[in-house]
Amino acid sequence: MTIRFNIPGMTCGGCARSITKAIQGIDTQAKVETDIPERLVSVETSADIASLSAALREAGYEAQAA
Repeated sequence: MTIRFNIPGMTCGGCARSITKAIQGIDTQAKVETDIPERLVSVETSADIASLSAALREAGYEAQAA
């Protein structure tokens, strides 16, 4: 399943790496694509949206399902 998030606080490559690490902490097999200028993240994962959202919040990012 593919889940998309809007992440207003993602402004640089460091943010994108932190977000990817947080998501892969929930699902090590997740494929994460980040679009920094659009502040969008697409995740191909078997994890549920609530778990991913919680991991992103814990990493310091507010995420809204897109």
